[in-house]
Amino acid sequence: MVEQVIAKTLHEKPRGSTHWSSRAMAKSSGLSQSAVVRIWRAFGLQPHRAETFKLSTDPLFIEKVRDIVGLYLNPPDRALVLCVDEKSQIQALDRTQPILPMMPGVPERRTHDYSRHGTTTLFAALNIATGKVIGELHRRHRSQEFLQFLRTIDEGVPKKLEVHLVMDNYGTHKTPTVKRWLARNPRFHVHFTPTSASWLNQVERWFAMLTERQIRRGTHRSTVELENAIRGYLAINNRDPKPFIWTKTADQILESIKRFCMRTSNSGH
Repeated sequence: MVEQVIAKTLHEKPRGSTHWSSRAMAKSSGLSQSAVVRIWRAFGLQPHRAETFKLSTDPLFIEKVRDIVGLYLNPPDRALVLCVDEKSQIQALDRTQPILPMMPGVPERRTHDYSRHGTTTLFAALNIATGKVIGELHRRHRSQEFLQFLRTIDEGVPKKLEVHLVMDNYGTHKTPTVKRWLARNPRFHVHFTPTSASWLNQVERWFAMLTERQIRRGTHRSTVELENAIRGYLAINNRDPKPFIWTKTADQILESIKRFCMRTSNSGH
């Protein structure tokens, strides 16, 4: 009967549903709901959960992983390594009714609907050695704004240092204007992440912290108010910066991806 429950969970779907619930499995198998739960727990089965994944198909995936991880684990001398990206279309949102503050035994409450008051884009460059962030806000997200940000980086980094930029393959990073500027500034060295591999860019983790701590639950009645909040977060970050510590080598990452591919290649899909 245990084997029957496991086989049903792995290979069948209940009628009218995309996945099994413990109640539906109990009805189908003739066991009690608690027995089904115990079996699932014993074999690590969680039908209610589903995760997403994305494998890069970049033909230079291995070379790019080794290049960027090498920068993180063994940065070059007399050089600065900056993780660069844009967080675009950040919305200035305000709730349609006042937020009810948290009270003992009652969480903060807010309306599910909101009013939009415009968007902005944050261009950011994370110094992997110190955790400091060079940030610049623009209302538009084009190669002109990215070029202006590159000039800001150029002005902010001492001329005696080489600059290594880790960034993705977004179109604004590869326009002829940007390429010409990089050619005229040979101290800048660009390292592109593989396609569909934004997890290699450390500034993405910093963006997640910005969203969690400042944007997601923030209330902003105008784009200016939103931008001031982001600048405030930047200032607090840079007063006491903390770098992320990269620990995995390129070989460990590639071996992990290999194991995942071996598992999924035998999944029957």
